[in-house]
Amino acid sequence: MTDAGELSHFGPEGEARMVDVSGKAVTERRAVARGRVYMRKATLEAIRARGLAKGDALAVARVAGIMAAKEAHRLVPLCHPIPLDAVEVDFAFLAELPAEEAARRPAREAALEITARVATTARTGAEIEALTAVAVAGLAVYDMAKAIDRAMELGDVRLLEKSGGRSGTFRAETPL
Repeated sequence: MTDAGELSHFGPEGEARMVDVSGKAVTERRAVARGRVYMRKATLEAIRARGLAKGDALAVARVAGIMAAKEAHRLVPLCHPIPLDAVEVDFAFLAELPAEEAARRPAREAALEITARVATTARTGAEIEALTAVAVAGLAVYDMAKAIDRAMELGDVRLLEKSGGRSGTFRAETPL
């Protein structure tokens, strides 16, 4: 095991390695991640009304996010496969962007906010799974709506909170 300040994914010669978690206690772990897909208002309304030619973007994105959390270890090198007790993917419609975001994204008028909650009872995990769920759910939304808005932007994917494990509880200083 390594000290908290070390880069634990590197061996003595700098080689990549999977961290040995066999000595860690099995604990309940939870994580919440959030991100956004920035888009035109008309795109957001089409998604909300379930009016896209490909179908219900939210249903597809929810399933994509859940599947991604379950497969995070296949997508992220050195990530441990863990048993997931629960994965939730939820959406919020932001018809108006806060002023500072609108200034940074003048062509994007609205956003779909994606939140993933993951729970596991394991020696490690939950954060990467929650982050992966948000990112892949955002990609699914893009795929579903790209025919009407190719300029959508995926962004601001981040960990909001995590609990459990040796490092304890983390909460982001500012919500997204």
